[in-house]
Amino acid sequence: MRPDCLEIDTTLSRRWEHRLVLQDVEAIRLLLSGGSPVDWQRLAFRTLAEVDQFLALHLIDVENAEDRTRLRYVYNEAVSYLEEHLGLSFPAEIRSPADVRQAFLWASHWDGFRRTQILSCVILKLMHVIQHMEAADLRHKAAISEEACFDLAYQRVLDGLRRLREDGLPIVSVHASRKARSSVISKLIAKRDNVAATIFDKIRFRVVTRTTADIVPTLAWLTRHLFPFNYVIPGQSYNNLVRPEDLIALLASEERAQVIPEPPKLAQHGKNEFSGASYRMLNFIIDLPVALPDAVRPPGFSFELGKVVYVLIEFQVLDEATADTNEIGDNAHAAYKARQDRVVAARLKRGGLAR
Repeated sequence: MRPDCLEIDTTLSRRWEHRLVLQDVEAIRLLLSGGSPVDWQRLAFRTLAEVDQFLALHLIDVENAEDRTRLRYVYNEAVSYLEEHLGLSFPAEIRSPADVRQAFLWASHWDGFRRTQILSCVILKLMHVIQHMEAADLRHKAAISEEACFDLAYQRVLDGLRRLREDGLPIVSVHASRKARSSVISKLIAKRDNVAATIFDKIRFRVVTRTTADIVPTLAWLTRHLFPFNYVIPGQSYNNLVRPEDLIALLASEERAQVIPEPPKLAQHGKNEFSGASYRMLNFIIDLPVALPDAVRPPGFSFELGKVVYVLIEFQVLDEATADTNEIGDNAHAAYKARQDRVVAARLKRGGLAR
């Protein structure tokens, strides 16, 4: 595929200075916990500029007429579903707002759960689902291979990670890898759960920060400038590096009371069973939006299906000292592969008696 270690300048000409705001913290907590935004009760956008930046991560340009039409279409589809199938009714200003972006601000209202805030949240959750569903339909209809989609996603992430360095994040190294065919086979055999047919880490990016204190600012940059936090794959995060509850302390005092209630926990459901006992890592899976070239888009579906498809990307973020420890003894990759190979061989030979 590509070189494993990407050539990114690691010298710092300046330091990224950005105070975390409530939306940063909520987005990062979702990555750390492996939750779903469908379970959320509120967003935390304060201005239309913040909404525009979030939409840009979805490759929606609010200055582009086609993108505005697509955004309105998905909004209307969500409202229609809620009215027809769930029997909800909406005030006129919510059912047909002059500016769809206003729904993001209504959904972010704090100080009690008002009807406008709740209904706006419900609509945005449906938009989240519809956008993803129709992007899958577009991918089936488009004349493009999986390999070509991987290349589009790879280039988008690579461009983003280079900007991350230019913005002054203290990154020691970035590694990209594409899972080899033999590794896919081994993983499919070794897995026993109901998602055995899904391999989430065919493309992986590992970002190594200088210190543990640099992990959270790096995550904040990624969720602001590279990928939309709402397409983290639920139940596929593993985190034993950063405590989600510690993020709240980074907020200004007036914002702490607005944090969405969530039980403090470390996400363990995405743990790889073959990793060493002391292996430490933060990893999560993002369905990354990429724009299809006009030449491969099916004709006649401009606003119904849009121009975006999604590609699963695994991100691993850890500090340099932890990365070094993860390569020693029981945590080393060779030891990991040996444990996996033993299970694969035993399962093929003895089937259900292997464990």
